[in-house]
Amino acid sequence: MRRIHAPADALYAAVVGLLGLIALAILVGPVLVVLAVSFTSEPSLRFPPQGFSLRWYAALIDPAQSGHIHEAALNSVTVALRAAGVATLVSGAAALWLRTRSGPAGRAVDLAFMSPLVLPMLSFGLAALILLTTIRVRPTLFWLSAGHLVVVAPYVLRTTAASLSQLGQPLLDSSASLGASRLYTFRRITLPIIAPGLAAGAFLAFMASMDNVPVSLFLSSARTDMLPIRLWGMIESSLDVRVAAASGVLVVSTTLLLLAMNRLVNLSRRISR
Repeated sequence: MRRIHAPADALYAAVVGLLGLIALAILVGPVLVVLAVSFTSEPSLRFPPQGFSLRWYAALIDPAQSGHIHEAALNSVTVALRAAGVATLVSGAAALWLRTRSGPAGRAVDLAFMSPLVLPMLSFGLAALILLTTIRVRPTLFWLSAGHLVVVAPYVLRTTAASLSQLGQPLLDSSASLGASRLYTFRRITLPIIAPGLAAGAFLAFMASMDNVPVSLFLSSARTDMLPIRLWGMIESSLDVRVAAASGVLVVSTTLLLLAMNRLVNLSRRISR
Protein backbone atom coordinates (compact mmCIF):
# COMPACT_ATOMS: atom_id res chain seq x y z
CA MET A 1 0.00 0.00 0.00
CA ARG A 2 1.27 3.45 -0.94
CA ARG A 3 2.02 5.67 2.07
CA ILE A 4 1.37 9.42 2.11
CA HIS A 5 4.60 11.25 2.93
CA ALA A 6 3.70 14.92 2.47
CA PRO A 7 0.86 17.31 3.38
CA ALA A 8 0.35 17.96 -0.35
CA ASP A 9 -0.31 14.27 -0.92
CA ALA A 10 -2.80 14.22 1.95
CA LEU A 11 -4.58 17.28 0.56
CA TYR A 12 -4.70 15.75 -2.91
CA ALA A 13 -6.17 12.50 -1.54
CA ALA A 14 -8.75 14.44 0.48
CA VAL A 15 -9.84 16.55 -2.53
CA VAL A 16 -10.10 13.52 -4.81
CA GLY A 17 -12.05 11.61 -2.18
CA LEU A 18 -14.41 14.56 -1.62
CA LEU A 19 -15.04 14.92 -5.36
CA GLY A 20 -15.70 11.21 -5.59
CA LEU A 21 -18.24 11.39 -2.78
CA ILE A 22 -19.95 14.38 -4.42
CA ALA A 23 -20.13 12.56 -7.75
CA LEU A 24 -21.51 9.47 -6.04
CA ALA A 25 -24.14 11.54 -4.25
CA ILE A 26 -25.19 13.21 -7.51
CA LEU A 27 -25.50 9.87 -9.29
CA VAL A 28 -27.05 7.75 -6.54
CA GLY A 29 -28.97 10.40 -4.58
CA PRO A 30 -31.83 10.91 -7.08
CA VAL A 31 -32.25 7.17 -7.45
CA LEU A 32 -32.61 6.73 -3.69
CA VAL A 33 -35.10 9.62 -3.55
CA VAL A 34 -37.25 8.03 -6.26
CA LEU A 35 -37.17 4.66 -4.51
CA ALA A 36 -38.16 6.25 -1.22
CA VAL A 37 -41.01 8.26 -2.76
CA SER A 38 -42.39 5.15 -4.48
CA PHE A 39 -43.32 3.72 -1.06
CA THR A 40 -45.28 6.77 0.07
CA SER A 41 -48.88 6.50 1.21
CA GLU A 42 -49.71 9.99 -0.09
CA PRO A 43 -51.59 10.50 -3.39
CA SER A 44 -48.88 12.70 -4.90
CA LEU A 45 -45.11 12.84 -5.20
CA ARG A 46 -43.58 14.35 -2.09
CA PHE A 47 -40.24 14.02 -0.34
CA PRO A 48 -39.72 12.97 2.35
CA PRO A 49 -42.51 10.41 1.94
CA GLN A 50 -45.36 10.41 4.42
CA GLY A 51 -46.01 6.89 5.68
CA PHE A 52 -45.13 3.57 4.10
CA SER A 53 -47.32 1.73 1.62
CA LEU A 54 -47.14 -0.63 -1.38
CA ARG A 55 -50.37 0.75 -2.82
CA TRP A 56 -48.66 2.35 -5.79
CA TYR A 57 -46.88 -0.84 -6.76
CA ALA A 58 -50.23 -2.62 -6.54
CA ALA A 59 -51.77 0.09 -8.70
CA LEU A 60 -48.89 -0.25 -11.17
CA ILE A 61 -49.50 -3.99 -11.53
CA ASP A 62 -53.29 -3.65 -11.84
CA PRO A 63 -54.25 -3.72 -15.56
CA ALA A 64 -57.43 -1.78 -14.87
CA GLN A 65 -55.51 1.19 -13.48
CA SER A 66 -52.26 0.96 -15.41
CA GLY A 67 -53.13 -0.74 -18.70
CA HIS A 68 -51.71 2.19 -20.67
CA ILE A 69 -48.40 1.86 -18.80
CA HIS A 70 -48.29 -1.88 -19.53
CA GLU A 71 -48.92 -1.23 -23.23
CA ALA A 72 -46.17 1.40 -23.36
CA ALA A 73 -43.78 -0.93 -21.53
CA LEU A 74 -44.55 -3.74 -23.98
CA ASN A 75 -43.87 -1.40 -26.91
CA SER A 76 -40.56 -0.33 -25.38
CA VAL A 77 -39.45 -3.92 -24.77
CA THR A 78 -40.49 -4.93 -28.29
CA VAL A 79 -38.59 -2.07 -29.90
CA ALA A 80 -35.54 -2.62 -27.68
CA LEU A 81 -35.41 -6.34 -28.49
CA ARG A 82 -35.72 -5.69 -32.21
CA ALA A 83 -33.13 -2.92 -32.22
CA ALA A 84 -30.66 -4.85 -30.05
CA GLY A 85 -31.09 -8.04 -32.08
CA VAL A 86 -30.55 -6.41 -35.47
CA ALA A 87 -27.71 -4.26 -34.09
CA THR A 88 -25.96 -7.39 -32.84
CA LEU A 89 -26.05 -8.93 -36.32
CA VAL A 90 -25.22 -5.78 -38.29
CA SER A 91 -22.59 -4.33 -35.96
CA GLY A 92 -21.02 -7.74 -35.36
CA ALA A 93 -20.60 -8.25 -39.09
CA ALA A 94 -19.29 -4.70 -39.45
CA ALA A 95 -16.72 -5.27 -36.69
CA LEU A 96 -15.48 -8.40 -38.45
CA TRP A 97 -15.20 -6.51 -41.73
CA LEU A 98 -13.48 -3.51 -40.16
CA ARG A 99 -10.88 -5.77 -38.53
CA THR A 100 -9.18 -6.26 -41.89
CA ARG A 101 -9.88 -2.81 -43.31
CA SER A 102 -7.65 0.06 -42.22
CA GLY A 103 -7.92 2.26 -45.31
CA PRO A 104 -10.29 5.13 -46.15
CA ALA A 105 -13.23 2.77 -46.69
CA GLY A 106 -12.81 1.23 -43.25
CA ARG A 107 -12.51 4.62 -41.58
CA ALA A 108 -15.60 5.87 -43.42
CA VAL A 109 -17.69 2.88 -42.31
CA ASP A 110 -16.47 3.19 -38.73
CA LEU A 111 -17.30 6.90 -38.74
CA ALA A 112 -20.76 6.20 -40.11
CA PHE A 113 -21.47 3.69 -37.35
CA MET A 114 -20.16 5.92 -34.58
CA SER A 115 -21.73 9.17 -35.78
CA PRO A 116 -24.98 8.73 -33.78
CA LEU A 117 -22.94 9.07 -30.58
CA VAL A 118 -21.67 12.47 -31.78
CA LEU A 119 -24.81 13.95 -33.33
CA PRO A 120 -27.45 15.45 -31.02
CA MET A 121 -30.23 12.91 -30.54
CA LEU A 122 -32.93 15.57 -30.81
CA SER A 123 -31.60 16.56 -34.22
CA PHE A 124 -31.57 12.95 -35.36
CA GLY A 125 -35.10 12.35 -34.06
CA LEU A 126 -36.39 15.45 -35.85
CA ALA A 127 -34.60 14.48 -39.06
CA ALA A 128 -36.11 10.99 -38.89
CA LEU A 129 -39.59 12.45 -38.41
CA ILE A 130 -39.11 14.80 -41.38
CA LEU A 131 -37.96 11.86 -43.51
CA LEU A 132 -41.01 9.78 -42.63
CA THR A 133 -43.28 12.76 -43.28
CA THR A 134 -41.63 13.37 -46.64
CA ILE A 135 -42.15 9.80 -47.81
CA ARG A 136 -45.64 9.84 -46.25
CA VAL A 137 -45.12 6.96 -43.85
CA ARG A 138 -46.90 6.78 -40.51
CA PRO A 139 -44.79 6.15 -37.40
CA THR A 140 -45.02 2.50 -36.42
CA LEU A 141 -43.06 0.15 -34.18
CA PHE A 142 -41.05 -0.86 -37.24
CA TRP A 143 -39.81 2.69 -37.84
CA LEU A 144 -39.26 3.19 -34.13
CA SER A 145 -37.09 0.07 -34.12
CA ALA A 146 -35.19 1.38 -37.14
CA GLY A 147 -34.56 4.70 -35.43
CA HIS A 148 -33.39 3.01 -32.25
CA LEU A 149 -31.18 0.68 -34.31
CA VAL A 150 -29.20 3.62 -35.63
CA VAL A 151 -28.71 4.93 -32.09
CA VAL A 152 -27.67 1.66 -30.40
CA ALA A 153 -25.55 0.06 -33.14
CA PRO A 154 -22.31 1.81 -32.02
CA TYR A 155 -22.39 0.06 -28.64
CA VAL A 156 -22.32 -3.40 -30.22
CA LEU A 157 -19.62 -2.34 -32.68
CA ARG A 158 -17.28 -1.16 -29.94
CA THR A 159 -17.69 -4.13 -27.60
CA THR A 160 -17.28 -6.57 -30.49
CA ALA A 161 -14.18 -4.74 -31.72
CA ALA A 162 -12.74 -4.99 -28.20
CA SER A 163 -13.27 -8.75 -28.23
CA LEU A 164 -11.72 -9.02 -31.68
CA SER A 165 -8.52 -7.51 -30.31
CA GLN A 166 -7.95 -10.91 -28.64
CA LEU A 167 -8.14 -12.69 -32.00
CA GLY A 168 -4.62 -12.92 -33.42
CA GLN A 169 -3.97 -13.58 -37.08
CA PRO A 170 -1.61 -16.50 -36.27
CA LEU A 171 -4.57 -18.30 -34.70
CA LEU A 172 -6.56 -18.00 -37.92
CA ASP A 173 -3.56 -18.98 -40.01
CA SER A 174 -3.05 -22.07 -37.87
CA SER A 175 -6.66 -23.08 -38.37
CA ALA A 176 -6.36 -22.61 -42.13
CA SER A 177 -3.09 -24.56 -42.30
CA LEU A 178 -4.82 -27.51 -40.62
CA GLY A 179 -7.41 -27.58 -43.41
CA ALA A 180 -10.30 -25.86 -41.64
CA SER A 181 -12.74 -23.94 -43.81
CA ARG A 182 -13.57 -20.29 -43.15
CA LEU A 183 -17.00 -21.25 -41.83
CA TYR A 184 -15.54 -23.85 -39.48
CA THR A 185 -12.89 -21.38 -38.29
CA PHE A 186 -15.56 -18.77 -37.64
CA ARG A 187 -17.79 -21.22 -35.77
CA ARG A 188 -15.08 -22.79 -33.61
CA ILE A 189 -12.59 -19.94 -33.10
CA THR A 190 -13.89 -16.49 -34.02
CA LEU A 191 -17.43 -16.77 -32.66
CA PRO A 192 -16.46 -18.09 -29.19
CA ILE A 193 -13.96 -15.23 -28.84
CA ILE A 194 -16.36 -12.45 -29.84
CA ALA A 195 -19.47 -13.95 -28.18
CA PRO A 196 -18.92 -12.13 -24.84
CA GLY A 197 -18.45 -8.85 -26.70
CA LEU A 198 -21.61 -9.44 -28.72
CA ALA A 199 -23.56 -10.27 -25.55
CA ALA A 200 -22.26 -7.18 -23.75
CA GLY A 201 -23.04 -4.98 -26.74
CA ALA A 202 -26.54 -6.44 -27.08
CA PHE A 203 -27.19 -5.72 -23.40
CA LEU A 204 -25.97 -2.13 -23.71
CA ALA A 205 -28.01 -1.67 -26.89
CA PHE A 206 -31.15 -3.00 -25.19
CA MET A 207 -30.75 -0.69 -22.21
CA ALA A 208 -29.95 2.33 -24.41
CA SER A 209 -33.09 1.67 -26.46
CA MET A 210 -35.29 1.26 -23.37
CA ASP A 211 -33.99 4.57 -22.02
CA ASN A 212 -34.11 6.53 -25.27
CA VAL A 213 -36.31 9.62 -25.21
CA PRO A 214 -35.40 11.88 -28.19
CA VAL A 215 -36.03 9.34 -30.97
CA SER A 216 -39.13 7.95 -29.24
CA LEU A 217 -40.45 11.47 -28.71
CA PHE A 218 -40.50 12.21 -32.44
CA LEU A 219 -41.32 8.78 -33.88
CA SER A 220 -43.95 7.51 -31.42
CA SER A 221 -47.68 8.09 -31.71
CA ALA A 222 -50.81 7.32 -29.69
CA ARG A 223 -50.71 3.72 -30.97
CA THR A 224 -46.97 3.30 -30.44
CA ASP A 225 -46.57 4.98 -27.07
CA MET A 226 -43.22 4.28 -25.41
CA LEU A 227 -42.62 3.88 -21.68
CA PRO A 228 -40.29 6.91 -21.16
CA ILE A 229 -42.71 9.16 -23.05
CA ARG A 230 -45.71 7.80 -21.13
CA LEU A 231 -44.03 8.35 -17.75
CA TRP A 232 -42.94 11.83 -18.81
CA GLY A 233 -46.51 12.73 -19.75
CA MET A 234 -47.83 11.45 -16.42
CA ILE A 235 -45.30 13.54 -14.50
CA GLU A 236 -46.24 16.66 -16.46
CA SER A 237 -49.97 16.21 -15.98
CA SER A 238 -50.54 14.84 -12.49
CA LEU A 239 -47.34 13.97 -10.56
CA ASP A 240 -48.66 10.40 -10.39
CA VAL A 241 -46.83 8.29 -7.79
CA ARG A 242 -47.06 5.30 -10.15
CA VAL A 243 -44.25 6.97 -12.08
CA ALA A 244 -42.00 6.58 -9.04
CA ALA A 245 -43.13 2.96 -8.65
CA ALA A 246 -42.38 2.25 -12.32
CA SER A 247 -39.01 3.93 -11.91
CA GLY A 248 -38.31 1.75 -8.89
CA VAL A 249 -39.09 -1.38 -10.89
CA LEU A 250 -36.81 -0.20 -13.69
CA VAL A 251 -33.96 0.61 -11.28
CA VAL A 252 -34.12 -2.78 -9.57
CA SER A 253 -34.48 -4.66 -12.87
CA THR A 254 -31.58 -2.79 -14.46
CA THR A 255 -29.36 -3.38 -11.43
CA LEU A 256 -30.06 -7.11 -11.43
CA LEU A 257 -29.48 -7.39 -15.19
CA LEU A 258 -26.27 -5.38 -14.91
CA LEU A 259 -24.93 -7.60 -12.14
CA ALA A 260 -25.83 -10.72 -14.12
CA MET A 261 -24.18 -9.46 -17.31
CA ASN A 262 -21.11 -8.30 -15.43
CA ARG A 263 -20.76 -11.77 -13.93
CA LEU A 264 -21.30 -13.54 -17.24
CA VAL A 265 -19.16 -11.47 -19.61
CA ASN A 266 -17.20 -9.10 -17.34
CA LEU A 267 -19.12 -6.13 -18.71
CA SER A 268 -17.21 -3.44 -16.81
CA ARG A 269 -13.89 -4.52 -18.35
CA ARG A 270 -15.30 -4.54 -21.87
CA ILE A 271 -16.82 -1.07 -21.50
CA SER A 272 -13.51 0.36 -20.25
CA ARG A 273 -11.64 -0.84 -23.33
